[in-house]
Amino acid sequence: RVRLVTSAAGLVGVWAYQQFFRTTPIKDILFWSSIASTPLGLSTLLLITHANRQLGIPDGAFVFGDDVALAILGQVAFLPTLVLAARLCPPGVEAVLFATLMSIFNGASTVGTEVGAALTKYLGVTESNFDNLGLLTVICNVSSLYPLLFIGWLDGIGDQSEADLEENEDKIEQALVIDVETSDASATSPNGSS
Repeated sequence: RVRLVTSAAGLVGVWAYQQFFRTTPIKDILFWSSIASTPLGLSTLLLITHANRQLGIPDGAFVFGDDVALAILGQVAFLPTLVLAARLCPPGVEAVLFATLMSIFNGASTVGTEVGAALTKYLGVTESNFDNLGLLTVICNVSSLYPLLFIGWLDGIGDQSEADLEENEDKIEQALVIDVETSDASATSPNGSS
């Protein structure tokens, strides 16, 4: 049931991006989604300490709510990456770029899982020892801010929204059409023929 709900939440994230974030600069979406995901991820501490029960939130409902929010935020953050990759991609290599991007994404996920497993072992968190689970949660969530150190690499192209990129692309296409029409007209005119 959790996977079904998070998959549906992912679709809500796609809808939210289309409706509300298409006109927001890509860099801003990536920055703020990273910032927002940290406290949402840290909300797991409420579940670990059972503080959610004191607030009147059952464990199951808390897990669903946390997963739903993070799934929506994940889609809102991932879609601009795909848009940016599609805009920067040279014609004819779109499939290779997409396959490469997915490979990097899946590879990073695998590396993250392995680093998390090593950190879990290092901190001594097991199925019967949860003493350092809170620390593990904090380390994992705070480390999600690490990519923000590289957000400056998006200066220029990341300052534009998807709508801006489409508008610029349309202007370039129109200029090329006008240029081609002008070239064709001058080549067929009596002054342009030899």
